[in-house]
Amino acid sequence: MSDSSPDGDAVPQSRRAAREAAARQAATGETPTTPDAPAPSAPEAAPAAHAATWESLITGSTPVVGTAPGASAPTAPSAPARPVGEPVPGSGFQPVPLRTPRPTTQPIDVESPVEDDPWIFASAGVSPAMPYSRGGAAPAPAAAVAAPSAARATPRARDENDEPSAPSGSLEDLFSGSASTHEIGHAPPPPNKKRRRIGGWIALGVVLLILGGIAAGGLYVWNTYEDKIREVMGWEEPKDYEAGLATGETFVTISQGDTGSPISQSLYDAGVIKTPDAFYDYLITSGQNPTFQPGVYKLQKQMTSEAALAALLDPANRQEFTAQIPEGYTVEGTLERISEGTGIPLEELTAATADPSVYGVPVDPAIVAAGGQPLEGWLFPATYTFDPSVTAQSAIQTLVDRTIQSLDAAGVPVERRQEILTTASIIQREARSEVDMQKVSRVILNRMDPNNQETFGLLQMDSTAQFGYGELHEGSASTSEEAQYDPNPWNTYVHAGLPIGPIANPGDVAIDAAMHPADGPWMYFVTVNMETGETIFSATYNEHLKYVQQMQQWCSEHPDSGC
Repeated sequence: MSDSSPDGDAVPQSRRAAREAAARQAATGETPTTPDAPAPSAPEAAPAAHAATWESLITGSTPVVGTAPGASAPTAPSAPARPVGEPVPGSGFQPVPLRTPRPTTQPIDVESPVEDDPWIFASAGVSPAMPYSRGGAAPAPAAAVAAPSAARATPRARDENDEPSAPSGSLEDLFSGSASTHEIGHAPPPPNKKRRRIGGWIALGVVLLILGGIAAGGLYVWNTYEDKIREVMGWEEPKDYEAGLATGETFVTISQGDTGSPISQSLYDAGVIKTPDAFYDYLITSGQNPTFQPGVYKLQKQMTSEAALAALLDPANRQEFTAQIPEGYTVEGTLERISEGTGIPLEELTAATADPSVYGVPVDPAIVAAGGQPLEGWLFPATYTFDPSVTAQSAIQTLVDRTIQSLDAAGVPVERRQEILTTASIIQREARSEVDMQKVSRVILNRMDPNNQETFGLLQMDSTAQFGYGELHEGSASTSEEAQYDPNPWNTYVHAGLPIGPIANPGDVAIDAAMHPADGPWMYFVTVNMETGETIFSATYNEHLKYVQQMQQWCSEHPDSGC
């Protein structure tokens, strides 16, 4: 097939055809000619030379030399003669060596400064290194490359509020090395100081709440299980004080019937022993069961249980602040007993009775007008042990409180307290035994009956006549003629019904008898034996006279018996 186009133009040979032609030329020494193709003219030799140059470029036999666009191709030097059979350069692809030796360079002297190696920056002014760019943007000018150093050396501009201005730059500048992370991105917002303060207070509150909860829980556990915790952990404190710590003085009151346990509590309350059970535990451990006398004892604080026991059994430590008040005593006799037992002057006690309302006792103007004492009947008879710090007013208040306690125990209504105390005071002075007291109470009720035709409402009690006349403590059971007919408001021989007020201080039995009288028709009674207190009750006056003669016979036989 002809190597020409249908139009008659010569078709360029392919690379393979060119190599085969070159091989034949080398074998025969002929110059290949193309049939039907005119001989090229001299001016057209340049393209052939150009084609040979690109062929040499492809085969690698000619090095690449850069030329400026539009420059003329260099004239190829004449090829030297080659032996027959050796491939001509440019006639085909030549084998490329597998490993090309690197150019030999001089080792770099790391000790010498950079300025001594000008080859490093030899081409910096001609063609600077292309910075890396993802977007394929044009390289930044040399001035822009040097900008980061200047930017880092110069402080960042600030706005009118003295806040750093927003940095400039882009992500491309970051990758190209022209900007650092300090200059790229948005400026962080200024810290919200108010929010930080609020957050700090909240955090502090949470911490305090947690710590408070832990502390409260620990305190609750300790207060609830302190003894068990100490026992488990071995932290138990001694129950008793050590010897040699006793100091100062204090007073401990032992009431009638007190045993080891209440005495131990009293010693703890007074500061004598360390724990409430120390004294009681000591008695059990030592196997002692002593008898304690009621009274006020002078001891020291911080004593051992052994020393406290010895002090309580020593009569020298017992203080005489005990007052024993018998039943049937009047206010006058009661104050004398209190003064004797406590050492309080009688004048102070008498002055303390001036206003009975201070102690909760109602004041009857009729009693005051008659010269009586409104506290009569309200000072309960009993044995009292007072604290050494007792005063006249506190002593009297103690007796009044004990009377109210007895009235409440007997079920006496508040509005009947004065009435019951008046009746009980007569019973207390007229009878001795509990049975006789209940019968006397019935006699009083029977005589105050409106249908009474024996005495017509008159009680005719010797005790009332003697009290009103002032001879109650004369030591005689019989009433004098003067006292019997004296018109004082306490004299029941003259005035019907109950006297104006109590005539003595009744005890528990008399108060209970006034509320719970015995059943019977009795209108009279008389004591026929002053020593034994035997009393006989009668329903009629004639029967009563018979027992009065019996009493007179006994008194004649016993002239000094108080008849």
